[in-house]
Amino acid sequence: MYQRILVPVDGSATSTRGLEEAIQLARLTQGRLRLFHVIDELSFALAMDAYSGYAGDWLNVLREQGRRILDEGKAKAQAAGVDAEAQLCDSFSGSVHQMVNDEAAKWPAQLIVLGTHGRRGVGRVVMGSSAEHILRYASVPVLLVRAPESEKKAGEEVKAVHVSLPTGALAFE
Repeated sequence: MYQRILVPVDGSATSTRGLEEAIQLARLTQGRLRLFHVIDELSFALAMDAYSGYAGDWLNVLREQGRRILDEGKAKAQAAGVDAEAQLCDSFSGSVHQMVNDEAAKWPAQLIVLGTHGRRGVGRVVMGSSAEHILRYASVPVLLVRAPESEKKAGEEVKAVHVSLPTGALAFE
């Protein structure tokens, strides 16, 4: 049962929670993991913005970061006694959910495990949900690991999110 587990990772805390659950599951089933990192058009555009003063090759920067994320995840799995391999995808051949589901079919995975933010309302509409799309189109079972909600400290107020419409585009403050 679930000998081949695909784990999309992006280096976020939510992704790390998904990886941790996948490692536990693989230990129970004596399964193996395939860590999968996608460099897509959105991550490329965000890198261009984040490194706007950088005159170098953004794609190589993203590849190096992706390899680091994969190496760290692989080391974490191997430290737990779980066999893991890593795959970096930077083909720009489609959306993240398409590439994840294509990899699940190609490898072939028996389960996909990934972290999700569990966004609702405007945040989900604006940000989209890769996890939802992976789940919707997957040909294998999908385990979604929800990130724990941040714990409020005693007396701490919840901060409101303000949405403004400068020049017709949504902006979060």
